[in-house]
Amino acid sequence: MPLLRDYIAEHERAVDHGREAVRALDRGELDVAQERLAAMYDELRSHWQGEENGLFAVMHGEELYAEHIDPLVAEHRELAAFLEVADVSDPADQARVRREIEELYVHIAKEEDGLFPAALTALDGADWDAAMAGWREAHPGREMIQGLG
Repeated sequence: MPLLRDYIAEHERAVDHGREAVRALDRGELDVAQERLAAMYDELRSHWQGEENGLFAVMHGEELYAEHIDPLVAEHRELAAFLEVADVSDPADQARVRREIEELYVHIAKEEDGLFPAALTALDGADWDAAMAGWREAHPGREMIQGLG
């Protein structure tokens, strides 16, 4: 499914930026760490908007899925609130950056190993159209990944 493929690619880009931020912290390159965190947050903002206004909105109508989606959205909000104010020159924030990157892996696993496979069996054509419309709205001027090779 192209939409899920794109969400997974966005996860990979966000995690790559996060890992680069942690490596920069390890080297004491605070400017680079801040830049990589900003890049991660940029990626995640459009990603979260697409998920929340697209796939999550479509699936949220089912109580079973809503029970899983609501905590994921809360995790989006918590990470966003931290990234808005993170100061990599503060040792406490450096430690939290490390924790948040590790928690991001767990969050992504909940989506990729739970919610995304459920969507494949639960959604119909109109649902997918609505979910993709949410992605498009969150990514103005971008196209979904084309083909696999």
